[in-house]
Amino acid sequence: MIEILLPAFAVSVVLLGIHSFFGLEIIRRGILFTDLAIGQLAALGSAISLLFFDGKWVYGWSLGFALAGGLLIGLASRRERNIEPLIGLLYALGLSGVFLLLSRSAHGMEEIQKLMAYDILFTPMSEVINTAVLYSVIGFVLWFSRKLYGLPRELVFFLSFAATVTSSVKLAGVLVVFALLVAPALIASYLPMRHKLAWAWVLGTLINLGALTLSFKADLPTGYTVVFVQAAIALLTSLIALLFGRQLEQEGLED
Repeated sequence: MIEILLPAFAVSVVLLGIHSFFGLEIIRRGILFTDLAIGQLAALGSAISLLFFDGKWVYGWSLGFALAGGLLIGLASRRERNIEPLIGLLYALGLSGVFLLLSRSAHGMEEIQKLMAYDILFTPMSEVINTAVLYSVIGFVLWFSRKLYGLPRELVFFLSFAATVTSSVKLAGVLVVFALLVAPALIASYLPMRHKLAWAWVLGTLINLGALTLSFKADLPTGYTVVFVQAAIALLTSLIALLFGRQLEQEGLED
């Protein structure tokens, strides 16, 4: 079992390494669906490559669309108070574009499913390693960008985010990327502890391990199982925090 699940586990760990950071930042900024919008634009670029160029230059097309979306959101975040409608429309544009384009393909639904959630059990380890190296470079860029201020810092953040999401979507699919970005970060944000990023890494890894084991034992699609388990545990954590958090606040007021 270990040999079968190892590639998928490696993918999940690599994705969590950088997406937990982005997830905490996205939650803090209150632009939760940025990842879905940029990821869907990357998928739109992939669809264009698949339909018109037989899958050639797929990464270039995906990266171009994702960077355009990241640039637009980065610029708008400095000037727009209500940026969520813009992000939602970008997501709708990307999603509808993918369906419209791939409806012309003989294997359209199969390709759409792959863009949403890949079967990460069969991801080559060489691709996982290359992605890990890329994420390390992006991590250094983000670290050095702390010296920047204002619009330049925002643009570096969103363009780095777009480049990360492009590689992640290619590796795991839009839904898996969104789940790994949001769920561990959201769970960690509810914990009354410091070092939220470390907790997001640890908890996200443990949840992924459980999801992969469930997928193997029950013979379920790996990508969708990861999405379901991550989302379910994050929602359960939110419900517990909603119920017991208020109770603790009331007790604190009475004391």
